[in-house]
Amino acid sequence: METSRPLQRRCAGLATKRLSGFYSKKASSTRHRPRRKSTRHEERPLISGDDALVVERSSVLDVVDGGMIADSRCNDVNKMGKQKNSSRNSSNCRQVEDGREGEEENENFMDSLNEVKDSGKAFDVRSSPPEEEVNWFTTAQQQAKMLMEDVKPSLMVKASPVTGIQCVEFGGNEIQTWYSSPYPSEYQHLRRISICEFCFEYKKCSVSLQRHMVRCNQRHPPGIEIYRKGVISVFEVDGAVSTAYCQKLCLFAKLFLDHKTLYYEVEPFLFYIMTEADSSGCHVVGYFSKEKESALRYNLSCILTLPQHMRKGYGKMLIEFSYLLSKMEDKVGSPEKPLSDLGLLTYRSYWKGVLLDFLLDYKRPTISVKDLSSETAICQYDIISTLQSLGMLKYWKGKHIVLRCPELLKDHRRKRLSKAKHCQLIDPKCLRWSPLDKEA
Repeated sequence: METSRPLQRRCAGLATKRLSGFYSKKASSTRHRPRRKSTRHEERPLISGDDALVVERSSVLDVVDGGMIADSRCNDVNKMGKQKNSSRNSSNCRQVEDGREGEEENENFMDSLNEVKDSGKAFDVRSSPPEEEVNWFTTAQQQAKMLMEDVKPSLMVKASPVTGIQCVEFGGNEIQTWYSSPYPSEYQHLRRISICEFCFEYKKCSVSLQRHMVRCNQRHPPGIEIYRKGVISVFEVDGAVSTAYCQKLCLFAKLFLDHKTLYYEVEPFLFYIMTEADSSGCHVVGYFSKEKESALRYNLSCILTLPQHMRKGYGKMLIEFSYLLSKMEDKVGSPEKPLSDLGLLTYRSYWKGVLLDFLLDYKRPTISVKDLSSETAICQYDIISTLQSLGMLKYWKGKHIVLRCPELLKDHRRKRLSKAKHCQLIDPKCLRWSPLDKEA
């Protein structure tokens, strides 16, 4: 069936109008559509037209979705709370059960303790180890002891070497040190140092010492020579005049003395240095120092015999020389305490020899400790301690009595005759010295 052309044109126009209106309406609605945001805590502006409907629907959906989310979160929180409460209840139940078990154990323990007390038996909380372990331990201990006895001393662990200056080159000899000395810091890390035997200047190596010896003009200690007999001389050095020399001497002496604490304050002291002379000069063999004015009447503060000259009688000669000076001053002297181990042995030997020599030549029937002190210039305390060590002093009727021991005196006389040939003694006639009080 064919239609007329005007009718077809009319139907096409209506269709185009409807389609254009539909698309324009859809475009306008989508073009001005706002973003979807939560309207829970904010107010949206009023929009007229179809857009308002869309906004209202979106807001309702957003609110509904938010409510659903909130409900789900609340459900999760409630679930977590229920789980925590259940765990707390279970832990409380466990604690109650543990407490009940602990109370039951305490009650059982107290019941057993009361039973033991009532029975009168000893109660020991500690459980003894089994016999097998005790036997195994004793056998292992015995085997270890047998192995330690078989170990040789050479295989034992040796102590670590002493750090610092371990030896010194002095007078052509290499001397092993005994103690540390406060030399400057640049010398403390050295194992060996070289020291001039005439001025006690210290160097880091032998080459430096040889260069110093070429320039050094000093061939004897500074000061005044107050004693000379043969090759033995004694020089008196004032610490206030020759300060540098005395300080270096004290640093060197500290390498072999443990109780020495004086290094740099040498002005109040006098140093008496014993030397042995040869063609190259006067070589130091030992020295002692004393205070210029001692309130406790000490006639010696520090004494040292160099290690290479020990066991030659120089130590006793220095002690004898100190007591000779005390006799010249009309005073009774004693060494400053405490003495070193070697110093105490040397003094004991000297006091014993002097007292026995005096008793051999003493012809009177009675003698007092005071008379011994005035004749020998040895303090009374040192005399009493020496006589007690020899067993020659007794306390009878409130008095100290000196006993003569014939056997001891004869033995001492025989030793004195055997040592008289090679023993060196101080000769008072060779002393050229007077005290300061008498000079004034």
